[in-house]
Amino acid sequence: MARKVKLKISGRLLRKKTRRSGYGAAKQCRFCSNAQVATVLDYKNVPLLKNFLTERGKILPSRISGTCAKHQRLVTTEIKQARIMALLPFTAATF
Repeated sequence: MARKVKLKISGRLLRKKTRRSGYGAAKQCRFCSNAQVATVLDYKNVPLLKNFLTERGKILPSRISGTCAKHQRLVTTEIKQARIMALLPFTAATF
């Protein structure tokens, strides 16, 4: 007669089996969803462009800011133009 053997699964293996995906909720592009905001995207609109910069002055990637590829390219060019016109700093004031 064969005996049934119960295997205990350790907590580590259980977590390994039920691994969650690293993706959160998909972010909506604020420029695609609202046509009025897309027309405001300009190098002179510094408060809007500051939302796409880190505290060090680096441009945020689209996976963090939530913009689509098309508008990320536009945001990047407008930030670079604002930096050339001295409306935005190239780097942070202090480190």
